[in-house]
Amino acid sequence: MPIYEYICLKCSNKFALLQSLYPVESNTECSKCSSKEVKKVISSFSCTSSGSSSSSSMSAPGFGGGGGG
Repeated sequence: MPIYEYICLKCSNKFALLQSLYPVESNTECSKCSSKEVKKVISSFSCTSSGSSSSSSMSAPGFGGGGGG
């Protein structure tokens, strides 16, 4: 289940909820004032790759490091 972030339009509280894949905003309540006037916000995320290191010799095409052309 993904974590979704919301902001309450009534009290400006920002909160996160663990919800199903397709949550219905009208069923979501503010954790502070219980208002149903909430809006989903875009949250940042982190992504890592297992088995990789910072000294990887692989690079994506067009993203070569250093030097002129």
